[in-house]
Amino acid sequence: MLDCHWKSTLGIECPGCGFQRSVDLLIHGDFLGSIQLFPATIPLIATLIFAILHLQFKFRKGAKIIIVLFSLTALLILINFCVKSF
Repeated sequence: MLDCHWKSTLGIECPGCGFQRSVDLLIHGDFLGSIQLFPATIPLIATLIFAILHLQFKFRKGAKIIIVLFSLTALLILINFCVKSF
């Protein structure tokens, strides 16, 4: 796993801390552990997969769906960061 430069420099976790470990847990089938470690992992992966599919198949409302999915994912990351910080 890569070390977090932000955490090693500032001593606090960055908004993305836990993502690598969460993906590792997800790959090994531990969905609950993945969600507990970094709640935005599954929505982030879903957003990326949908964006790739939209580029290939040009869904009619795909761009709006990507914006909504991205916004929800960003909100989850922000909430997770705030909860871990305080």
